[in-house]
Amino acid sequence: MNYSQPTTHHLPIKFGVIGCGRIAHRFMQGLPEVPGASLAASWSRRAETVNAFAGQYGGIACSSLDELLASDIDAVYLATLPDSHAEYCIRALHAGKHVLCEKPATINLPQLDKVLAVVKETGLLFMEGMKPPFYPLYVKLKKHLKSDPIGDVGYVRAGSSVADISNDHPNFSYELAGGSLMGIGIYEAFLAIDWLGSTQAVQAMGHFGPTGIDTFAIFQTKHSGGYAQVYTGFDLHGKGDALISGTLGHITIHKNWWNPGRATIDYLDGRSVEINEPFIAGGLNYETIHFCDLIRNCATESPIIPHEMSRQMIAMIDEARKQVGLKFIGE
Repeated sequence: MNYSQPTTHHLPIKFGVIGCGRIAHRFMQGLPEVPGASLAASWSRRAETVNAFAGQYGGIACSSLDELLASDIDAVYLATLPDSHAEYCIRALHAGKHVLCEKPATINLPQLDKVLAVVKETGLLFMEGMKPPFYPLYVKLKKHLKSDPIGDVGYVRAGSSVADISNDHPNFSYELAGGSLMGIGIYEAFLAIDWLGSTQAVQAMGHFGPTGIDTFAIFQTKHSGGYAQVYTGFDLHGKGDALISGTLGHITIHKNWWNPGRATIDYLDGRSVEINEPFIAGGLNYETIHFCDLIRNCATESPIIPHEMSRQMIAMIDEARKQVGLKFIGE
């Protein structure tokens, strides 16, 4: 499967950004590197943030979501916290807009299935913004392994625990569906499924912080192709790499593996191959290029992050949360 579907033209695509926090600024850092794409409008639940956002990047500062969805845009980039993803995705799709939604796509699998039902109804594009597979390093690594494989992959180990996040960060908010499993664990779910296939079993443990979300969790999973062990957290320092083990060698994607720029492949025969492929403009530009190409090709889902992969990723997090004991409002 190719990691891009290039088109022969750059049909202009105008974005509306929903949510104007940290990740939206990173999206805008990369948007100038996306051929034919531009910002047309933005909206946030906080008026002061959208006004500052539009003042910095241009476009219309909308006073309501309805105003943004009625504006002259082709697609939305949804950069809010998970609590609002399902509602905003559905409203955007009903308004005739393609949707690139930040991870995790929704709070849980039932919500995602409601979104995907609307995708099927409208025939529009919906893609979860799972960035790692679009980075040049990840693409080059996959290409290298086609001609110089590490054999059958049977084990993945990865994780990240970021202890320097400020206490007022939205990831600490129970009401906004925060927590380390939702904010970080979804990346590890992607990595395990991408290399090992569908999930067959999950075992999870974790502990909670004062705001009611998980501040550290570990889980191990069984897949059709092997096993994974991962960790996520906000109260320990463990910015990490990723290990991918096969029968003929293993891969280390060096920290921070979710923004990959360097990998080492160690083979059973003693060879070691270094792959260095730096990224530019914050890194979200690569998934956005892919998303825009999908729009131009009239696709409704990505072949790299297909809807079924999004379903499997959030289902894994659902089960891990269930075992840890984290249940959100309305579940």
